[in-house]
Amino acid sequence: MSFEELDKATIAKAYARWAPVYDLVFGAVFDHGRKAAIAAAERVGGRILDVGIGTGLSLTDYSRASRLCGVDLSEPMLRKAQERVATHGLTNVDALAVMDAEELGFPDAFFDCVVAQYVITAVPDPEATLDEFARVTKPGGEIILVNHIGAEEGLRKAFERWFAPISRRLGWQVKFPWARLSEWAERADGIRVIERRPMPPLGHFSLIRFGKDAEASGGEKLAKSAQG
Repeated sequence: MSFEELDKATIAKAYARWAPVYDLVFGAVFDHGRKAAIAAAERVGGRILDVGIGTGLSLTDYSRASRLCGVDLSEPMLRKAQERVATHGLTNVDALAVMDAEELGFPDAFFDCVVAQYVITAVPDPEATLDEFARVTKPGGEIILVNHIGAEEGLRKAFERWFAPISRRLGWQVKFPWARLSEWAERADGIRVIERRPMPPLGHFSLIRFGKDAEASGGEKLAKSAQG
């Protein structure tokens, strides 16, 4: 499956259009998965990176004990997040920055946990993005995703095939198989799947947790998908 039609310019334009209405359209739909990801991250604790923070919907759900950094490719979305930080006085948010998920501007092994909600199907190169998540995660830390996983059969698979061209224009992919995540974990140094759990509505989304082994190296980029 190719993601070459989903480029960064398309993504940035799509989410600039979504920024004014994103919370209204997606807030309730993504609520269960968002809160499940946050709960999992807070069990890890420490310094948390939330990639694809968008309008900052997640920020008020974290406890004030969590130290947060949020990044997003879309500046209009991030402005909404900055407004939310100011409105709610979120002193536990250390930084919000416009940043490419494939080229995170943080040192190796900097975060105890990386959270990415509904992000992996909205980047041109999911494996390169996961490599970056693993690079900035401390040994013993976790990478926590909430994401749509494509259906393997039945009516939902047929619908996803039909909807795919539309979803690309909206800024994400619907035809995304679980194998891409499991195969990445098998290739990556010191990464293992801890959990995969279906999320409402109707199991269209999944919570996925990867653990980074305590002895894993944090200083080198992990293998790219092209090597697999």
